[in-house]
Amino acid sequence: MRLYKLISGTLLEVNGTHYLGPELDWDQLLGREQLPKLLASEASHWEKISLEKAEEHIKEGLLAPMGTQEIWAAGVTYYRSRTARMEESSDSGGATFYDKVYVAERPELFFKATASRVSNPGDLVKIRKDSSWDVPEPELTLLLSPSGKIQGYTIGNDMSSRSIEGENPLYLPQAKVYQGCASLGPCLLIQEDALPQTTSIGLEVYRNGKLAASGETNLAQLKRSPEELASWLFRGNSFPIGCFLMTGTGIVPDDFSLVNGDQVAITIEGIGTLQNGVGTV
Repeated sequence: MRLYKLISGTLLEVNGTHYLGPELDWDQLLGREQLPKLLASEASHWEKISLEKAEEHIKEGLLAPMGTQEIWAAGVTYYRSRTARMEESSDSGGATFYDKVYVAERPELFFKATASRVSNPGDLVKIRKDSSWDVPEPELTLLLSPSGKIQGYTIGNDMSSRSIEGENPLYLPQAKVYQGCASLGPCLLIQEDALPQTTSIGLEVYRNGKLAASGETNLAQLKRSPEELASWLFRGNSFPIGCFLMTGTGIVPDDFSLVNGDQVAITIEGIGTLQNGVGTV
């Protein structure tokens, strides 16, 4: 089932049938265990609407499908990411750190964003004015319950300043955490089953109406399982209202940097497409 956070109200799609519900307290909702069962029961009390009406509500505007949950992220979980990070940090002497973390037992996990720093679908994600090399990072993003259980999935855009991170790995927080540094959406895919390894992740960046960069990968290329990443995040941490965890990127465009006015589209099979324009901060 797919759960959409509308500008006004909530939309739930269950096996092709659409239900329109009230505005929800998303902290309370995502802080519950057994979310798939809860939503399946809740839908029986909502208004059943046609596909056409559902599409109209979506066109009116979507919000990031979250409350005030924290977003965390995992790094160097794809071989492509390992290689790109080693290349960008070669001059600073930090290249070996990325190679080591790729093969280490402990993954790289870092804080990504508070809710106030997250852009809604259709809104602008940001690049820093003090950065000269910026990329979107398409990532399968996990919705985790307070107990650390994977309750669902969404699309995340982990905006990254590669010039800042490449200058020195210790600058990672500045390269990753700033206003407009992430987006989530367009919905939550709520299910207990794991996504197939064949699930595709695609990126397209348009500039002046023309395709400027693209890439594709799939979950089979993810070195660490989502369950493994989630278990490490919950070591020494607690999340009373749940949290989100971006699982890393396997798409890093070569010789490319975002500019103001670009349009970014990230598609994950079974979830949908997250679209954002690009601005500066």
